[in-house]
Amino acid sequence: MSTLEEQIDIAVPVLAAWEQLHRVHDYPRFVDGVRSAYPHGRNLAHLGVAVGGSERDVETEITDRGRGRVMAWRTLDGVRLRGAFALLPIDPGHTRLQIRVEYDPQAVHEAFGGPRGFAQAGAIERAVRGDLEHFRDLVEARVAAAR
Repeated sequence: MSTLEEQIDIAVPVLAAWEQLHRVHDYPRFVDGVRSAYPHGRNLAHLGVAVGGSERDVETEITDRGRGRVMAWRTLDGVRLRGAFALLPIDPGHTRLQIRVEYDPQAVHEAFGGPRGFAQAGAIERAVRGDLEHFRDLVEARVAAAR
């Protein structure tokens, strides 16, 4: 398994970021490759994903941990991925979002194609950074519009 850890600071309170993470239907707005998303069941979400010309449906389980500031997730079928989001308050109006993603490089390549080795790790890292930036932009705009 390979592990990727990234973080970004967001100019919103922890609760605003936490609520946005739970808006599964908004995932296509900030997660590259997610074309559709909806929650179902108790802790499940269905994602329609398109990566490298390959499309697939992915079932995920989402669980809250750590007194409302950690959201863990894992895929239930297809490529085995798992990870967690952790929200850390910087001050009342700013939050640090940390993400940890664990994946099997060979399984990712077999499911979605694309590069291998360092090139694959670099592509995944760029995608995760981009997703964090899109999340930041989305939640900051939503909070600004509510003011």
